[in-house]
Amino acid sequence: MATRPDERMTEPVMDATDLWQEEVYTDRKIGTLRKLTPVKGDGARDPAREIQWVGETQVMSQIGTLPITFALEAKTLAEAAAQFGPEAKKAIERTVRELQDLRRQAASSIVIPQGGMPPMGPGGLPGGGKIQMP
Repeated sequence: MATRPDERMTEPVMDATDLWQEEVYTDRKIGTLRKLTPVKGDGARDPAREIQWVGETQVMSQIGTLPITFALEAKTLAEAAAQFGPEAKKAIERTVRELQDLRRQAASSIVIPQGGMPPMGPGGLPGGGKIQMP
């Protein structure tokens, strides 16, 4: 459940009109396929909504393991499995581009004060740390 930073978290409420039954398939090597079947509040199949397929994999990065999730336009398990490789590759490339953009944005946000810093004395205090007597 995602909330905007300006919203305070209240009591979490599950939307009974948007429920999905989830089935997970995996080859135990590359990733998983998730079949999301829409259901009604009583658990019966909701024929008014389409079944959705989602692929998931992980890649190693400098910051650790990154989960990669992507939609698959499939009607059957076989179609989802066939689409997994090409769609995973696209999702990984997209994630790498987004990470590079974030890195560039972070690097360009470094602010250097004009005029530099005042001279610092011992203990990081301005004025050189010399005691002046009147």
